This record gives sequence, structure tokens and C-alpha cells, in this order.
Amino acid sequence: MINRSHRFHGYGSLKYTYQHGRTVRGPLSSLRFVRNDRRKSYRLAVVVSKKVSKSAVVRNRIRRRLFEAVREHEPALTAPYDLIITVFSEQIAELPAEEVKLLVRTQLKQAGVLQKTTKTPAAPAG
Repeated sequence: MINRSHRFHGYGSLKYTYQHGRTVRGPLSSLRFVRNDRRKSYRLAVVVSKKVSKSAVVRNRIRRRLFEAVREHEPALTAPYDLIITVFSEQIAELPAEEVKLLVRTQLKQAGVLQKTTKTPAAPAG
């Protein structure tokens, strides 16, 4: 779970992001983002409506999985952004954790929120 300081508080802050933010859409979710230089770190909200699942248990599972996926990419976030992930499909609740992380990483990279890191392949043993 992400730290409380990385969560939105109140509807007004979400409203600004919805009005001024840009959107990156994926097959199961979308990411709306806007840079917020008034803060020192990012803020994140995950929106899962009842249209996705009538079960609160499933909606909360989806939220927790997405919060965790973003938390693992926290060191690579380039600047203080306000991020809102809107979920369209209940499939996220059943996906393997690695696929959820890949989905989130792909959307964050498309948005330009993640740093460009180059991974060097490990040398073969022998």
C-alpha cells in the first residue's frame, strides 16, 4: 500500500486533474496525469466504479493491486505528478501480479512520468 502522503484528499484536487490533465488509455484502464509543482512527490487515486464490479471486495482488491504496482515504480517517478487510474475491466483483479505491474509501467512510460532507465543485461555465467 502506498503512503498516506501519496493519496488524494478531497474532491477538489481530483477535479483539477480531471479538468487539466492528459490521458493515456490502455486496454483495461486509463491514466490521467498532470504535473503538480506545488508538491514534493506524486499523488495517486484509483477509481473503480460499481459498473466494473458490484462487489466492494473485488473493487478494493483492484485498488490495492494498482496502488502496489505504482508503489514499486516510486523511485523512478521523475517529478511530482497527480495521477488518477480509472479501471474499465474486472479482469485486473484476476491478472497475475507481473501483468498488472507491466500494465501500470506501460501507462506511466507513455505518460512520460517514469525516468528512462536502461537496464544492462546480466553477463552469462561461465
